[in-house]
Amino acid sequence: MAETRIQLCGRLVVLIDGVRLEGRLPARQGRVLFAYLATNRFRPVTREQLAEALWPGESPPATDASLSALLSKVRRAIGAERVAGRSEVQLVLPQGALVDLEAAGEAIHRAEAAITRHDWTTAWPAARIALNTAVRGFLVGLAGPWVEMQRRLVHDLHLRALEAVAETGLGLGEHEVLSTERSGRTLVELEPFRESGYRYLMRALEARGNTAEALRVYEQLRHTLRDELGAAPGAETQELHRVLLAPGGAWSPQAS
Repeated sequence: MAETRIQLCGRLVVLIDGVRLEGRLPARQGRVLFAYLATNRFRPVTREQLAEALWPGESPPATDASLSALLSKVRRAIGAERVAGRSEVQLVLPQGALVDLEAAGEAIHRAEAAITRHDWTTAWPAARIALNTAVRGFLVGLAGPWVEMQRRLVHDLHLRALEAVAETGLGLGEHEVLSTERSGRTLVELEPFRESGYRYLMRALEARGNTAEALRVYEQLRHTLRDELGAAPGAETQELHRVLLAPGGAWSPQAS
């Protein structure tokens, strides 16, 4: 069976039955319409929802006619049988189609479930699948309120994937602790008020024998929270700090 693959993270890619089709979609609006249908492919969407996705807050004159014309062009581009319905519309892809955003969502659930079982060999590839997809962002080059909302969800997925990679790196130990350090640094950069990034970075540095650097990271967090929010680190982070200060103290991955 020829491959069908839809890439929604990064730039839009439409491969159906082995043929690249995104270049046939009618300009920007055609790509937005297809991407909206692909993002919501397991449910029919109304024409009103499509119109709002295409023309948020400023529908053109004869909106229904404009939408009908655009749907006709998309059907010609990807196959009439792939866009089903009239009053409600749904994308129909061949069995076995891969949509990257769906695969990433399934992967992060597998990774997080495996982490709770300390099943690091299962968690590792699943976390990487989620990370390698989410890091690209959602629909690069396109815009709109629904795109921005989905973009925020993909950003959250990116953060979860970084945390999963970091936790798995600690669980596997040895050279994989470097991935924990990298993920921790990225989390701190992306979300400077999200304490998990600092904790992963501290634990990775301590595991590599750089306890002083780990303590410096704690001070960075403490000053950031105090200066920006008038707050202190949470109990879990403070406990990690106390463990690092203790003579011969070490943080066990299983303790998290």
